[in-house]
Amino acid sequence: MARILLFDIETAPIQGCVWSMWKQNVAWSQVREDWYMLTWAAKWLDEEEIMYDSLHHYKDLFNDEPIVQSLHALLDEADIVIAHNGNKFDIPKVNARFITHGMQPPSPYRSIDTLAVARQKFRFTSNRLDVLGDILGVGRKVETGGFQLWARCLDGDPTAFQEMADYNIGDITLLEDVYLKLRPWMSNHPNINIYDDEEEARCPKCQSAKLHWRGHAYTQVSKFHRFQCQDCGAWGRSRVNKLGKGKRQSMLNNIQGG
Repeated sequence: MARILLFDIETAPIQGCVWSMWKQNVAWSQVREDWYMLTWAAKWLDEEEIMYDSLHHYKDLFNDEPIVQSLHALLDEADIVIAHNGNKFDIPKVNARFITHGMQPPSPYRSIDTLAVARQKFRFTSNRLDVLGDILGVGRKVETGGFQLWARCLDGDPTAFQEMADYNIGDITLLEDVYLKLRPWMSNHPNINIYDDEEEARCPKCQSAKLHWRGHAYTQVSKFHRFQCQDCGAWGRSRVNKLGKGKRQSMLNNIQGG
C-alpha cells in the first residue's frame, strides 16, 4: 500500500531591526534571529493517530534540530505527501532546515498540494485552507488570536505551545477533509494502484473496487472502457486498449500523415 502522509509545519518569524513599519527593505545584516521550525503535525492517510512534535518537548527552545530530525524520519517513509501550499512553503521550508542541519534528502516522494489543486480546478473566492473548509462544509481552522501566540511561544510559554499544538493538529484534520473532497477532481493525482501487486480493477485514487463502468475514454490512438468510483466519485479507465492492432496502426498512420 502507498504510504500517504499529510503534514503541516509552524515556524518562528524572522526577527530583525528596522527603522520604520512601512515598506522596509531588510538586509541580512539587520536580521538578528532567522526563522526556524516551532512545531509540526502529521498523520498517515486513513489512520487515526495524529503525530506531533514541538520545541517545547526539548530543553533548547531555539534549536529546532530534534523536531527537524523527527519530521525527516516521517518524510523518509512516505511515498506521497499532502500539504496545503506544500510546493511553495512547507516542502521548501523543511528542505531548508534539513540541509541547514547537515541532513541528507529523505527518500523521494510525490507531492499533492491542495492549494495548487484549488487554484487549478476551481474559482473559489479564496483558496485559504480555512475558507475551503468552510465552503466545502468540513470545518474551520482553530483560532489562534493572531501573532501574539507566536510571540508567546518565542518567550517559552507552555500554554502557548499547547495552543499551537491544538492549532497545528487542527490544520491536519482539516487538511485531510479538504483533500478528500478535492481528490475526485484531481487529474494529476498519483495512481496509488502502482504501489501494490493487486491486478483487480480499482479506483486509481482511493483503491475502491466499487466501480460503475460507463462509456469510454479516448486518446488520439486509443479507446478504453471508462468507470466512475462509487466510493470517492473519481473517474478512471481500464488498462486495455479496445482498439485492435490494425485500427491502432491506421490511426497512427493518419496522425503521421497529417
